[in-house]
Amino acid sequence: MTQRVLYPGTFDPITNGHADLVRRAAAVFDEVVVAVASDTFKVPLFPLVKRVELARMIFAGLRNVEVTGFEGLTVAYAEKRGIRLILRGLRAVSDFEFEFQLATMNRRIDSELETVFLTPDEQYSFISSSLVREIARLGGDVSQFVHPSVAEALSQQIAILQAPVRSPGAR
Repeated sequence: MTQRVLYPGTFDPITNGHADLVRRAAAVFDEVVVAVASDTFKVPLFPLVKRVELARMIFAGLRNVEVTGFEGLTVAYAEKRGIRLILRGLRAVSDFEFEFQLATMNRRIDSELETVFLTPDEQYSFISSSLVREIARLGGDVSQFVHPSVAEALSQQIAILQAPVRSPGAR
């Protein structure tokens, strides 16, 4: 029986911590599906297609990792794909309460769905996408927290968002 796990998230942006978890999971499971969520209560910096593109680029060398975008409930997507395990990362004790609540809710919706938790290497335990976005927005160097291609994409996206808006007819 093939052991498949779904790793859902917004990955906005995908960090070295996310990449570490995927590599760890790829060594444990037969297949890891990195599922980039389009529907989120967050307002993403990158559009879904860009987040999927960056994740695919980072995991291109891992034969048992698939990256895909999805809409709707994670539980529904897992069922659609025939996946019974969800992977979630725990960086610190503070993550546990939310992740436990989420895992319990998912299992309540689908009693056959289980959640497994992995912790990243200690050097990545403090990295979060929201912190990386904030550092990048304020002009800081994020190269130690994300893949070089992600750092470049962040720089470009922030430059676009911070560019002054010109009114039509302005010179």
